[in-house]
Amino acid sequence: MRILRVAQDIFPDKVGGAPYHIHALSRDQAEMGHDVTVLTVSNDQSLPQTEQRAGYTLVRLSPRIELFGNALFAGTVKYLRNAREYDVVHAHSHLFSSSNLTAAYSRVTDIPLAVTCHGLMSQRVPEWFSRFHLNTVGRFTYNAADVLFSYTALERERLRDLGVSSDIRVIHNGIDVDRFTPVGKTYDRITDATGPAVVFVGRLVEGKRPRDVLKAFQIVQDNIPEAKLFLCGDGPLRDKLEQIVERENMRESIRFLERVPYQEMPAVYRAADLFVLASRTEGFPRSVMESMACATPVLSTRLEQTEQVIEQAGQTVPVGDTTALAEAMSSMLDDRDALRKLGQAGREIVMREYDWSETVEQTTQALGTISTSTPFQQQVDSDQAEEQVIPAGSNTEHEQ
Repeated sequence: MRILRVAQDIFPDKVGGAPYHIHALSRDQAEMGHDVTVLTVSNDQSLPQTEQRAGYTLVRLSPRIELFGNALFAGTVKYLRNAREYDVVHAHSHLFSSSNLTAAYSRVTDIPLAVTCHGLMSQRVPEWFSRFHLNTVGRFTYNAADVLFSYTALERERLRDLGVSSDIRVIHNGIDVDRFTPVGKTYDRITDATGPAVVFVGRLVEGKRPRDVLKAFQIVQDNIPEAKLFLCGDGPLRDKLEQIVERENMRESIRFLERVPYQEMPAVYRAADLFVLASRTEGFPRSVMESMACATPVLSTRLEQTEQVIEQAGQTVPVGDTTALAEAMSSMLDDRDALRKLGQAGREIVMREYDWSETVEQTTQALGTISTSTPFQQQVDSDQAEEQVIPAGSNTEHEQ
C-alpha cells in the first residue's frame, strides 16, 4: 500500500506524543512492506527537503507564516497534486492547516482520506478560539474523512455530538511495552537525588499548566521537605518557571531536565516515584501511558478522556486546583506500598489494552479498507464484479 501521511510535526524534528506517534507508525508500516511518504513542515534550512528515514520518505516544506504554532504553507496543495500516486492519504489532527487543506483537496478530488484525531482542543491557543475552530474547520476536516481514528470511545461520542458523520474507528494510542518496562536502567540525575522524586513530562506551555505543578509542589515541601520535582521538557514558559524557582529559593528541590533524548525516557519514568500532569485539556497523552508502562503511578488533572484509566493506576484532581493537587501528591508519596500497587496496576492495564503493535496493525487494516489497491479492497471489487456478470438463474454459490 502506498501511503501519503500529512503531518505538521514529526519526531525527532519536533518532540511530543503526536510527532512520535506519526514517526513510529510510518516506520513500522514501512517495515511491514508499505511505501510510506510523510509530508511535513520545517523552517530549519539545515535539514534536507527530502530524505529517507527509518524506511520511509520524509518531505519537508517551508512555512510561509506561523500563527499560534500552526504553520501555514501553500506547498501542501501543490504537493497534493501528486496524491493520485498514492493509495491512501492519512492526515493528522484538525488543528493544523496542512490537515485542513488536505481535507479540502480530498473533497474536490475524492482521494481516499483518513484522519487521526489527536485531541479535540488545542493547548496553544485561547479556549474560545479552539472551540470555534473545532466547530467550523475541525468539523469540516473530520467530515471529509472516509475513516476517522479516535483514541477513545468518549472522544468518538464527542465527535458525533459535534456533527461528524464519518466512519469513526476507536484505536487506542498504544505504547511499546517492550521498551517501556519497570525493569532496566534509571536516569542518574533523578536517582542521584535524595528523597521521593516527582516527574513532569511535557512541553512547558500554558495548556500543560506547569505553574500549577510548581505551586502544588511548594505546598508538598512543607510536609515532605526532602522531595524533589523534575521538569522534563522545554517550551516558551521555561524562563518564567526558572524565575519562579529562583524567587522562591527552590533551586535545590526543583530541577529542569530540558529535552531528554526519547530513548532515555524509560529511564526517567523508572527513576520517578510519581508522574504528575496538570493539563487543562489533553487527547490521550502518550506520557501517561509510558509512565504506566514503567509501573510509575500517575497523578493527573481530571480530564474526561483519561480519568477512567488513570484512576485505576493513580489519582485525579480538578483542573486548576493546586491545593487538591498538593494534597494528592503528598498522600501518594507518603504511602509507598500503595504507590507500588498502583504502579503494577498501571503496567497491567497498558499491556492488556495499549500495546503499540496492535495500534499499528489496526490502523493499517483500517487504511486498507479505503485504499483501492490493497488485497482487502481488491477482493471486495472482485466480488462485486463477479456478482455483476453472473447470468440470471445461475447458481451464485462458489467455493470459499
